[in-house]
Amino acid sequence: MTPAASSASRPGVYPKRVRIVEVGPRDGLQNEKIHLEPATRIALIRKLALAGHRCIEVGSFVSAQRVPQMAHTDQVLAGLPVDDAIDYPVLVPNVRGLDDALAAGAKEVAVFIAASESFSNHNTNCSVRAGLQRAADIARRALQSKLRVRGYISCVVDCPYEGAVAPETVALLARGLRDIGCYEVSLGETLGTATAGRVDHLLDEVCGAIGVEAVAVHFHQSYGQALVNVHMALQKGIAVIDSSVGGLGGCPFAPGAAGNLATEDLVYLLDGLGIESGIDLSRQIDAAWFICDELKRGPSSQVCLAVGRR
Repeated sequence: MTPAASSASRPGVYPKRVRIVEVGPRDGLQNEKIHLEPATRIALIRKLALAGHRCIEVGSFVSAQRVPQMAHTDQVLAGLPVDDAIDYPVLVPNVRGLDDALAAGAKEVAVFIAASESFSNHNTNCSVRAGLQRAADIARRALQSKLRVRGYISCVVDCPYEGAVAPETVALLARGLRDIGCYEVSLGETLGTATAGRVDHLLDEVCGAIGVEAVAVHFHQSYGQALVNVHMALQKGIAVIDSSVGGLGGCPFAPGAAGNLATEDLVYLLDGLGIESGIDLSRQIDAAWFICDELKRGPSSQVCLAVGRR
């Protein structure tokens, strides 16, 4: 099923191994109409762990009124087995969310900002500057509590309200997230409108600002360019990629944004390039069909559709 890779044909600029951050249980489910019980979300996370994932974003501590799909994330964390080999980060929007995450026993949190003023105001009711300060407040307390902190930037290429975003702006914000203690910055291409040329320019700016080792990429599939953009990132030496089981996702605050890059499609690409990911594709496909059945919908993953049920 997976194409054989030729080591002789693989350019040396590709990373030997890629760390996949599986965001399906959070970013994937937050935009679905069906709200799943904690037990179902736990079952999905267990399946993803069996597939080989070592970093699974399991939920967020946001207002249940604002994002009801993420209610009871504390119960999800409590229901997961203790495994030091697996990271279970959670998204937190403010200090109250951090308090809830700490009470639930979280070991890693993610903070987020937007690269445009309009999206920041629609998403978090604050300016970009205020959003970075809010992230700094969260990071400071999280680091004092011995938690790891990851950073997200939304709308790194286009904003649904303002249009194109300058790569230089994103680079400055990435530097800001690193300065407040984020060990890694994930570049969220929220609308899925990016093309390889624009990603090339963006990554040159951001990698120049914070170093390639601190950069992760997070692409959406609205225009079918996610894997093309991933390939560009791999050629830049990016070794951390966010993706979502079954291609689930989108953004409730970005009109028109389609689902995330499907983890199955990403793993198929990496296997074909001879790049290690540690993910068993067959088990990943099983997890995708499981959660899509629970959501009463089909997967967006091209690999799942091509292979069918295992």
